[in-house]
Amino acid sequence: MKKMITCGLLIAIFMLSTLVAPAQEQTIYKPKWASDKGYWVVEGNVKTPLNHIVRFYNNNDVLIYAENIEGVKLNTNKRKVKMKLKRALESALLAFENKEQNMEGLALVKSTL
Repeated sequence: MKKMITCGLLIAIFMLSTLVAPAQEQTIYKPKWASDKGYWVVEGNVKTPLNHIVRFYNNNDVLIYAENIEGVKLNTNKRKVKMKLKRALESALLAFENKEQNMEGLALVKSTL
């Protein structure tokens, strides 16, 4: 009986100590190619590797800009390509914030690649 009581008390103390213990701060690693203001999505096809659609979104998941890229194979695994897409994203977001009317004729991705 005494062993059951001490075992129950130990379990209760352990449970309470986990609730009272302060939570550790988690630092989230963010790569340099990720923007604070939005994100980009590249769509491609295996059968046509030289054609891509690049879409830029803000953090509210609103489509800001889309562009068709033809004749260029984008390797999104390379850091240089990711940094160029980040630069194009930030210029598209700046143009969207300034309410430019003709967003289709900007060719942001083609100019950076």
